[in-house]
Amino acid sequence: MNASMLSYILFSCLLLSVQAEYCGVREIIRYTQRLLDDSPVSCPCRQTATSSCSCLPIPEHGHELACFVDGTKHLMEHNTSSNPVITRLYWTFQALLDRNLCKRLAHGDQCQYETKGNVKEFLKKILTTYQEIDK
Repeated sequence: MNASMLSYILFSCLLLSVQAEYCGVREIIRYTQRLLDDSPVSCPCRQTATSSCSCLPIPEHGHELACFVDGTKHLMEHNTSSNPVITRLYWTFQALLDRNLCKRLAHGDQCQYETKGNVKEFLKKILTTYQEIDK
């Protein structure tokens, strides 16, 4: 069993032990802020295959969690240097989606979006979505 699977199992147990609604707000804001601070200037997202920039889904309202799962999974798979913060975000979003834990983020299982954005735009969407919940 690898470390990410073990952390996923431990995290899942933690989530199941929390009776109140769990959205992971503070951790997600902290991790996202760290990624935004660390990421270099993001190149523009072009919807063509020739662009080396990641184009990530900017979710429509009610599809945030599904899109956050898809986007962070894409970052994990296409990021040359594996980033433990991205991995942690991915597993957090996946657990929240699987267990329907965060009622404030409606749960469409499919990511629906009208636009795509670069990595910074995607991270800012995560940040603003969770800052709204935190208010």
